[in-house]
Amino acid sequence: MCGVTALLLGDTSASTAAIDLHNSLYFLQHRGQDAAGITSNQGGRLYQCKGNGLVAKVFDEGKRIQNLPGSSAIAHLRYPTAGTSSASEAQPFYVNSPFGLSLACNGNLVNNEELQKYLDLEARRHINTDSDSELLLNVFAHALGELGKARANVEDVFKSLQDVYARCNGAFACTALIAGFGILGFRDQNGIRPLMIGERPSETKAGAKDYMMASESIALQQLGFKNIRDILPGEAVFIEKGGHPQFRQIVEPVSYTPDLFEFVYFARPDSTIDGISVYKSRRFMGSKLAKRMKETMKDLVDEIDVVIPVPETSNTAAVDMATELGKPCSNAFVKNRYVFRTFILPNQKARMSGVRRKLSPIQSEFKGKVVCLLDDSIVRGTTSKEIVQMAREAGATKVIFASCSPAVKHPHVYGIDLADPKELIAHSRTDDEIAHLIGADRVIYLDLAQCVEACIEARVEPVVGGMDISAFEVGVFNGQYRTAIPDGYFDHLSCLHGKKKIKKLQEEGVGGGSDAQTQPVAAVVNGGPMNVSAPPETHKTPGEKSDISLHNFGDEK
Repeated sequence: MCGVTALLLGDTSASTAAIDLHNSLYFLQHRGQDAAGITSNQGGRLYQCKGNGLVAKVFDEGKRIQNLPGSSAIAHLRYPTAGTSSASEAQPFYVNSPFGLSLACNGNLVNNEELQKYLDLEARRHINTDSDSELLLNVFAHALGELGKARANVEDVFKSLQDVYARCNGAFACTALIAGFGILGFRDQNGIRPLMIGERPSETKAGAKDYMMASESIALQQLGFKNIRDILPGEAVFIEKGGHPQFRQIVEPVSYTPDLFEFVYFARPDSTIDGISVYKSRRFMGSKLAKRMKETMKDLVDEIDVVIPVPETSNTAAVDMATELGKPCSNAFVKNRYVFRTFILPNQKARMSGVRRKLSPIQSEFKGKVVCLLDDSIVRGTTSKEIVQMAREAGATKVIFASCSPAVKHPHVYGIDLADPKELIAHSRTDDEIAHLIGADRVIYLDLAQCVEACIEARVEPVVGGMDISAFEVGVFNGQYRTAIPDGYFDHLSCLHGKKKIKKLQEEGVGGGSDAQTQPVAAVVNGGPMNVSAPPETHKTPGEKSDISLHNFGDEK
C-alpha cells in the first residue's frame, strides 16, 4: 500500500507545486514510511528528489523543496510490496522517452513475469529494478512512443492507456507527469486502489483553478480543495497545463470493489473513500462485532469489566462496541506517537520490541479485571501476543481478544505486503488455536459479511455516475481475488519474502533488527544504477546523476 498525489497549479508561471505536495505527504504518511519522493516540472524540465525514509528526512525538513520548482508535480510514499526496500525503487519513476514521463503508483501487479518478457523481447525497454511500478510505466511509455509523434495530445494519452489496461493485471491507482504538458491520473478497472481529485481557486491568478489528486480525501481537504470526486474504475483524468480536467472511461469497469482493508485498517478515519466514511465504517464494525459477541459468547460477555482498544485504528470502533455491550470503554494503552505501525516492521524481533516501545498499559485499568482487548486486525499474531502479555503483566485476570476485521488467512496480492501465507496466524488455524498461540482466553473476529455491511452502511456521499458499491476486494480474508492470479504467483510471493529475510539478516548481522526510523536516507535520482553491495558502515549515497535531463537534489547536503 502506498500513497500518491499530483498537483497542477492554475497559474502556469507559479513555481510552488512541490510545496503543497510536500505538505500533502504528511497527511498520507501512514500509507508508507519506507520511502518518499516528488517530481516537479518547470517548462520542459523535470526535477526530482526521492529516497528512503520518512517525508521529513527525505526532504530535510522541507529544505530541499526549494530545489523542486514548477507549477505541476507528482509525489509518492512507499510501503514496499513487490520488489525490495532499495532506495533505487523509491518513486516516482522516470523515463526520458517519449516526452519525459514520471509516474507514481499505488498498487501491485500480478503478471510481472509476463510484462518483463514483453518489455524485453518486444518493446526493447530496459527494466532496472524489481518494482512492478517500473513495469507499468514502461508499458505506458512504449504505447505512447509507438504513436510516432514528436508531441502528444490528450487523445494520444488516453489511447496509450488502453495498452496499460490490456496488459497490466492487478490493482493500481497512478499519477503521472508529462514534461511540459500536464498531469494524469488513472485507476484499475475494479477500483481496488483509491484515487480522487479536487479543485480550489488559484491564489495567484484570478479565475484560474488548481487541481489535485490524492489517495485519500484528507490530503485534499486540508489543502483547501473542494468538489472532491473519486476517479472511477477504469477511468482516467488528464489536466493539461493551463487547462481543465478531461475525464475518459478507458475501459469498462469490471467491478466497483474497493479494498476492504482500507476501511478496516489502512486509511485515516477522517477520510472518505468512494463515498464511504472511514470513520463511520469503523463505528459500525464495532457495534456489529459486539452483537456477534452477544450471540456467540454471551456468558463470557457478562464477565467483561472493560473494553480496551489497541490504539489507534480501533479507538473509533471501541466506543460503539462498548456501548452495544453495555460496558465501560477505557483508553488504557498509551501510545508513543513516535513509533511506527508494527506489522510493517521488517522482522519479528523488531515487531516485538516495537510493540513495547509503541504501547504501555495503565495498570490500574487492568488489575483484577476481565478485559476485552479490541484491535483492528490480527495478522502475524506477534503484536497481539505481546499486547496480551502486557495486559496480563498489568494484572488482567482474563483476556478476550476481539478483531474488527475477519480472520486474515490469505496473502494480500494488491499492494499490502502483510506476510508470507505461512506467517499469517489465522492461516489453517482455528480460533481456539489462535487464542492459545497469542495467550488469550478467547479470540473472536468480525464476520466477513458483517464487515462488508458496516462499510456499505457508512456511505455518506453518492458515487459519480450513479455507480453503486455492493461488494469489496476481500481476497485476503477468503482467498477469492478480483483478478485472475497466474499459476505460481503465490510461490513467487513466498520467494520474495525469503529473499527479503535473507537480505535483512545480511544487513543487520547477528545483532538483529532496527526499526525503519533509524535507517539512513539514500536519496537517488531515479531507478538507475546504484551501489548497494557495500556494508552499512561504509555504504555511501551515490553521487552520480544518472539522467542529465532530470535534476535530483536528494543526495545533496
